Amino acid sequence: MTSDSSASPARQALACAVAHTTIAPEAKEEHEVLRRLARNLEPGAHEVPNETYLQVLCQVRRKRWISRLLDKTRRSGRIWISREEIEEAVSGITDPQADDKALERALAPVAESRLRGYAPTPRAVFETVQADLVDTGRVLSPDQTDLLLMAIAVAFGLPEGDPFLETARRDEARRQQAASKIEQTARQKRNKEEAQLREWEESLVPFAEVPRLLRCSQREALRWIAENRLPFARKVRESGGRERWEFDPAALVALRGKVGEWRKDNGRGAEIGGPKTAPDMGRKVANSVIARVAALDRYAAHFRTARALNRQITLVTGPTNSGKSYTALNALAQAESGLALAPLRLLAHEFREALASRGVEASLSTGEERIVVPGSKHLAATVEMCPFYSPVDVAVIDEAQMLFDTDRGAAWTAAIMGAPARHLYVLGAPDCIPMVRRIAELCGDPLDEISLERKSPLRAASHPVRLADLGAGDALIAFSRREVLDLRAALLQHGKRVAVVYGALSPEVRRAEAQRFNDGEADILVATDAIGMGLNLSIKRVVFAALKKYDGRQTRDLTVQEVKQIGGRAGRFGKHETGVVAVLAGAGSPTFIRRQLEADPEQPDDLRPYVQPDADIVKAVATEIGSQSLYGVLSRIHRAVLRKDDPNYRLSDMEQAFAIASALEGVEGLDLTTRWSYAMCPVDDRDNGIRRLVGWAADHAAGRRVLPPGTGRLPPSERAGREELERAEKRHKRLVAWRWLALRFPEIYPDREEAEDTTRRLNDWIESVLRQQSRTRRSTRF
Repeated sequence: MTSDSSASPARQALACAVAHTTIAPEAKEEHEVLRRLARNLEPGAHEVPNETYLQVLCQVRRKRWISRLLDKTRRSGRIWISREEIEEAVSGITDPQADDKALERALAPVAESRLRGYAPTPRAVFETVQADLVDTGRVLSPDQTDLLLMAIAVAFGLPEGDPFLETARRDEARRQQAASKIEQTARQKRNKEEAQLREWEESLVPFAEVPRLLRCSQREALRWIAENRLPFARKVRESGGRERWEFDPAALVALRGKVGEWRKDNGRGAEIGGPKTAPDMGRKVANSVIARVAALDRYAAHFRTARALNRQITLVTGPTNSGKSYTALNALAQAESGLALAPLRLLAHEFREALASRGVEASLSTGEERIVVPGSKHLAATVEMCPFYSPVDVAVIDEAQMLFDTDRGAAWTAAIMGAPARHLYVLGAPDCIPMVRRIAELCGDPLDEISLERKSPLRAASHPVRLADLGAGDALIAFSRREVLDLRAALLQHGKRVAVVYGALSPEVRRAEAQRFNDGEADILVATDAIGMGLNLSIKRVVFAALKKYDGRQTRDLTVQEVKQIGGRAGRFGKHETGVVAVLAGAGSPTFIRRQLEADPEQPDDLRPYVQPDADIVKAVATEIGSQSLYGVLSRIHRAVLRKDDPNYRLSDMEQAFAIASALEGVEGLDLTTRWSYAMCPVDDRDNGIRRLVGWAADHAAGRRVLPPGTGRLPPSERAGREELERAEKRHKRLVAWRWLALRFPEIYPDREEAEDTTRRLNDWIESVLRQQSRTRRSTRF
């Protein structure tokens, strides 16, 4: 580059520096930045050129320094050091020639300060850092554990040989050995159970063998199968769609004594499709016996209190904002005793408050929370906590369309079949009508139906809506946490005030965010379909940011019910008289929205309600097969209790319960009932929830108390980004699981008050983060 005599000394010096900078391949970006700076310096500037050059050079090299430090810390095993710490360390470097040693010197005080900020004691810091790493799917190796302990010792100024270091190493080695043993034992037990099942399945015979084993004709065997006298062991679907019937030979041989009696009946046995009366085959542990013990094909009879009552079911259906809850709660409040069952803890609280506003004090029962009101004869609860043995006058079950949910549908089946109420109100969208009718028929309960209309009209917008045109009262709907936060950041850049609601947020935070929106503190609500249930929202217009969603199996178009349920949140009687449903520009066609809103309810392909075993059924099957292995019991139940072509019921897949039962096989010392409780615990395996649960169960089996999880290090809310927010959300889920277990095993899970205080601190911090980001509009961190 040639010098320009009219340029300032600063510009000449900078141009010279640029000309003599060696351009390595990785330095091209910084060289180009320097060239632009040289061109843009004012001709009359007299600032010190070297200082300007060094400052700019440091600035453009920071990205490379960050990458180098990240690589060094990961290679050395210091996986607990965050990118945020490295960025803070690099920001203070003023020497553009800083080498690796200089970078490490800059990082050391920042990393030590961060460690001290996690907790007040070295032990608490060690446990908190480990928990944070598990949250992100990382587990320390023994060498990495030593590195962390040494880093904590340096941060706290501990002398060499401090007892904490040796104790922590020993405890960690013991914990890892125990975890390894648990996994090994679980694997061995699973293999044994599966081998026994394979051996049994290999013993099964085709239909051609049935006449020989029973000493009957083929025609007789077919008739007895049709009369449900001969149980299938299983049906195997072959290529081409044909089914192969297989039978347990031992079970057939045991039935030989019944053949003469059946011949005398001459076909007057059970009718096809009627109630199954499996014969008594003694202690033979065939699938037919397990099915008889579990009796899931006669599930309605399992709820003896409800069957003993003269129940009346009233089905109240209608779209969102049609007053279904109002109608049922009025009847509940007027009753001498009652029960209100909700799909979410948040809604259970709202039911309790609604009853209080009507002059009725109610107790509360959710998975992790109890509020007992002495003398109260009313209870608000989540559906899974339905009490089945204490009769009441009136019960209300909300959101009955959840019957079709593959994960939780069995809880609605149990509640509707088993709620011990003389008058049962079932509330839901019109889609649930045929399923509730079928359940009432299976229970033998009379059913009357009430259909309600929306209190305010709902219409589809004719044109897409641009992001910049969203305004006060709008709710923008996405279908993942990431999309919600991305849209939130984009709206903040447009100067909008934003509230957010998505599933990972606790009910308390969701409620606080909804309140900010309703009060006008936020212009726009960005939410997932979590707004479909349990929140009172004053929405003028619902705008879909996507018309497809991933449902855990595939990405598909939104269903009619989803568009109606979510879109129906638009419009608020007395405030927004007409609700509008629209689509974001570029996300799809308004025609799709209009078509789904106008469509009739979708007819379900399968009207058999989902069912699953409870603790009583699990114990009965375990006794029958002589096993205390929960994994073995669930495996037999899964294979045996319901034929796939059962006309009345279908079995829930219970995928997570299986996974927990499998992992618990390696934990010695827990009885079957306790294992079942652990299998029902609400954990999220996406953040290693099952592994953590097994660790708690191992402590439980050893008689060690399980202390409540902490919050970990919470940075100032104004400095928190997505990573810190997600970590706090995961900690909250961990506390939910701990509190759930604390209600069932209070001696092993003490200090519930501490757990509740920690939960409140986390909720307050998360809400503060969301408010802070809205207030300062620092969307770059999100």
